Amino acid sequence: MTLQTVPEFQHRTVLLDEAVDALDLSGERAHGIYVDGTFGRGGHSRLILSRLANDARLIGFDKDLQAIATAEQIADPRFDIVHDSFATMTASLAERGVQQVNGILLDLGISSPQVDDAARGFSFRNDGPLDMRMDTTRGISAAEWLAVETEQNLEKVIRDYGEERFAFQIAKAIVAGRAVQPISSTRQLASIVAGAVKTREKGKDPATRTFQAIRIFINKELEDLEIGLSQAYACLAPGARMAVISFHSLEDRMVKRFFASKANVEQPDRRLPIRAVDLPQPEMKLISKMKPSDAEIAANPRSRSAVMRVAQRLPLVSSTSSVSGGTR
Repeated sequence: MTLQTVPEFQHRTVLLDEAVDALDLSGERAHGIYVDGTFGRGGHSRLILSRLANDARLIGFDKDLQAIATAEQIADPRFDIVHDSFATMTASLAERGVQQVNGILLDLGISSPQVDDAARGFSFRNDGPLDMRMDTTRGISAAEWLAVETEQNLEKVIRDYGEERFAFQIAKAIVAGRAVQPISSTRQLASIVAGAVKTREKGKDPATRTFQAIRIFINKELEDLEIGLSQAYACLAPGARMAVISFHSLEDRMVKRFFASKANVEQPDRRLPIRAVDLPQPEMKLISKMKPSDAEIAANPRSRSAVMRVAQRLPLVSSTSSVSGGTR
């Protein structure tokens, strides 16, 4: 089997070994079915495939056409790629005859090739068209949205998704700027934001939070994550693990709360005559929380904000039961 690709831009997969190790692909688990919900440029997928048995299966998801093109170069019969969001996981897996899987990995956020390609419009560092869509075949671009959105909604998106304290000033400046000429390039938007933000923490560009907010909104990233976490959990076989890598506090907070809601079950009053076997049981076990090492951050500064959380679905009947493979 051949695992190869020729990326147009350099991409370093964050927490590569740690994330794949977290899925625990040893022993009988190497024969199972796994999901890489955010294929990106395939770093995690390739390592997963290298550790799986010949009868195992890996299904990847991605909204980005460039990621799909990279995935299609993986000539491995065990691998299948889905051009869609991981928020469609339940239906997409069912279409492929899969109801349960033995592990799921979600590497959220944006990949280096997307940031570095000025034509995608994700970054303010290089001038390019203001697009920001991960899937350029669907939805409206950032430029199209900025041209018509109300000042109040612009402020809300920039404040809520970017955690930007100057959201009001930025929204007002955008509305004033588009009245003069359409805001169609990344550098144009960055300049407008810089004019509205008078102070900023050392070493951070004034446009960072605004670009993050617009990207998250345009791609419905938080909505996808909310739906995707529930769908991923529903697809986990007992004993299966889910690892999620987040890159900003909004994502990590959602993941933390979701895992906690499954792991920490409210118990009834101890004075009630309830047998221990009848008490509410947790549905997941929290395995670990991890951040990149100092060495990884030094080699790849973009990894510095990453946080990985890992949880395992508990057996439904007995804590001693085990699962050796998903349902094909």
